[in-house]
Amino acid sequence: MSKRNTPQRRHNILALLNEQGEVSVDELAKRFEISEVTIRKDLAALENNGLLLRRYGGAVTMPQELMSDSQPVSKYKQAIARVAASCIREHARIIVDSGSTTAALIPELGRQPGLVVMTNSLYVASALSELEHEPVLLMTGGTWDPHSESFQGQVAEQVLRSYDFDQLFIGADGIDLSRGTTTFNELLGLSRVMAEVAREVVVMVEADKVGRKIPNLELPWSSIHTLITDDRLPTEAREQIQARGITLICAAVC
Repeated sequence: MSKRNTPQRRHNILALLNEQGEVSVDELAKRFEISEVTIRKDLAALENNGLLLRRYGGAVTMPQELMSDSQPVSKYKQAIARVAASCIREHARIIVDSGSTTAALIPELGRQPGLVVMTNSLYVASALSELEHEPVLLMTGGTWDPHSESFQGQVAEQVLRSYDFDQLFIGADGIDLSRGTTTFNELLGLSRVMAEVAREVVVMVEADKVGRKIPNLELPWSSIHTLITDDRLPTEAREQIQARGITLICAAVC
């Protein structure tokens, strides 16, 4: 199966996973006659989008407690996404960064008329194109980063600087209460340019990521205006974040 058939292959991987409950890299590589490296990239991309959980040598289906009734997205991400969508005005110009939490925002955007949405994520772009009321879609272009499944680099940064935006919606691998958002990804330039060209920077992150101290600082607190998380956030963490002048919203999880 050629590289051009990547979306179909990933769809077939999910179908097989739903049938068996688990899959192995070796099994998938043989079935699709493709390298194990490519299969691992497929599993990483599907995990980033909340569709499965990787395990040593393969992957398993998402645990039921992390799935909603209709979509394989955690109830915490969905609650955060609903609140984030309520912060978007009609005809706004927004940036949606790559990531599973920001991707949960996409189904909510079909209710907002006249949006212009810039993204560096093929997954986000594809999901936007499937909405009944599709926003105007802008892509950064740039250099493809297989780790983050997104475009990065100087070309993407130059494209972003050609526009101005009302809001940036961005996730994080962790929130360091003393520094800001942190990430495992060492490609930080584009995130910082996104923050520069947006009037409001909105971080979307589940509460269990608050307090994680990952080495790479992505956005310092001085670049962040709003943090949307879920209502599991401890009181002490809430107070520390609000003391920095950040607008903190803790989404109620139904």
